[in-house]
Amino acid sequence: MLVITRREGEEVIIGNPAAPIGIVRVATIKGDRVRLAFEFPREVDVHRREVAEQILAAEANQDAANGAHIVGTIRPAAPSAPTTEAAQ
Repeated sequence: MLVITRREGEEVIIGNPAAPIGIVRVATIKGDRVRLAFEFPREVDVHRREVAEQILAAEANQDAANGAHIVGTIRPAAPSAPTTEAAQ
């Protein structure tokens, strides 16, 4: 985890500085409250932690209701050995 210090109005660039994925800006600081501004393309989902957990829980409940249970992962097939016919 990267922890940095920023003052009000300062920004953090996410990704390549020449073509950033997004920008996080410290909008305001009032007492113990910090307001952050996120500038990302619409294709990038940005959620507060508690909202993200609700989304994941809802998806898990829906998968369980549909009978989908993840048992393991699918591994890519091993590369096949070259055939001897091509060598002849």
